[in-house]
Amino acid sequence: MDEVGTESTAQWHTQEAESAFNTLQSSPTGLPSAEGHLRLKTYGSNRLRPLAGKSALKRFLSQFNNVLIYVLLGSGLVTLLLGHWVDSGVIFGVVIINALIGFIQEGKAEEALNAIRQMLSQQATVKRDGQFITIPAEDLVPGDVVLVQSGDKVPADLRLFKTRELRIDEAMLTGESLPVDKHTVAVAAQSVIGDRKCMAFSGTLVTYGQGQGVVVATGEQTEIGRISHLLSEVPQLTTPLLRRHCYGKWPL
Repeated sequence: MDEVGTESTAQWHTQEAESAFNTLQSSPTGLPSAEGHLRLKTYGSNRLRPLAGKSALKRFLSQFNNVLIYVLLGSGLVTLLLGHWVDSGVIFGVVIINALIGFIQEGKAEEALNAIRQMLSQQATVKRDGQFITIPAEDLVPGDVVLVQSGDKVPADLRLFKTRELRIDEAMLTGESLPVDKHTVAVAAQSVIGDRKCMAFSGTLVTYGQGQGVVVATGEQTEIGRISHLLSEVPQLTTPLLRRHCYGKWPL
């Protein structure tokens, strides 16, 4: 099987549905089951990679891995040996509070990533061999034809080709509080995600109507996958104490 087009090589919202089907080597009748299995081997499962999270203990101990913290600990030890109990108590207190703040911040960041994974659909209604069947959402592949209706979570990024009063809540991606009316007409290349009304994005919620779309991206290649990837690559969070040090405002 020749590799079909992917999200990284095509702006699906600018293509008419027929063009998208041609790019994906598919059709409104869906894929044969055998082809779906072949594509699954090529593209992998429609899921986000699990986090390689640290244990709570490692996350807490990592808060002390900083030159400024070493200096403060050393200063605290010296003042302790000199019998300056109040000074050493203040220094050690600052170090502990700083570690707790960093520990909590990193924990919240991990929770945000895990929350994204929980937004994904578990099941999908897909047309295989010309018939709609229900399969695990992680088995979807580019080129699959998917049916979504009121109450469903969109299981992958879709280029819509048939809609009936379809409205989707995209607040998780755009922050827009009202559901978006969807259609099948291509839109301009520069359109932001919220204006790509011919698209349905993985993890968003169908609030009304129904529609059919062809899968254009799965797993890490979806919009929610990109967000998850960006969040996982954010540099280590910095506590107020370390930020002050970086700007040269902390007097030693």
